[in-house]
Amino acid sequence: MAKDKSYGSPTLTRDEPAKKTVVTTTPVTRTVPTRPLTGEPTRRADPAAALPFGRRNYTLMLIGIGVILMGFFIMSLDKEEFGFGFLGLTLGPLVVISGFMLEFFAILARPARA
Repeated sequence: MAKDKSYGSPTLTRDEPAKKTVVTTTPVTRTVPTRPLTGEPTRRADPAAALPFGRRNYTLMLIGIGVILMGFFIMSLDKEEFGFGFLGLTLGPLVVISGFMLEFFAILARPARA
């Protein structure tokens, strides 16, 4: 083996194969954390904590969906040609927009703490 003079560590040339050095040490025992073998997610103690929203959020979401559907129903009641009356152009879209605003509020509202 040729020696590298700057660092003092041996370097291999193309002609020399690498030699393996076996170092024996005493066995080290480590505790390995165990995982469930089934692959199922761990369950929380409180089943209500698993839901991302609270009861108030889901109630507001259902009300918002109802308001949106009511707005589309109001738009369908317009008797003018192509829905160009007050119900189709003004009242119905305002009700639909208010339903979407209610949905936005229902998603962003902080769930009630029990």
